[in-house]
Amino acid sequence: MSTQRSTIGRDGETVAANWYLRAGYEIEARNWHCREGELDIVAHRIDERGVACVVVCEVKTRSSARFGSAAEAVTRSKQYKIRAATVRYLAQRDGGPCSIRFDVAVVDRSPHGYGVRVIEGAF
Repeated sequence: MSTQRSTIGRDGETVAANWYLRAGYEIEARNWHCREGELDIVAHRIDERGVACVVVCEVKTRSSARFGSAAEAVTRSKQYKIRAATVRYLAQRDGGPCSIRFDVAVVDRSPHGYGVRVIEGAF
């Protein structure tokens, strides 16, 4: 990955992580790696029943629509890898019972800055 692309991706992940923080989530992990793949953001928030809702967020950042939308980049194959990595993550996580949700954060970069749209329960 080129330096510019990795910088854009890193910036997009920061924008998405900040969205979760503003929404009352705690960030558990960023760029968590295992044999099955990588989880961009893992966050959680305690729901009204007192149960943790763990959110695994795949972040897609685009500065151009030339290669399709960011959301389209989360293919079934990518979803499978994210789910497999999540199983491994949860196996080593301390925290008791939780519900799981898979989100996609679509981060658009423009000359004016970044915009983020989070698709909750995307898959």
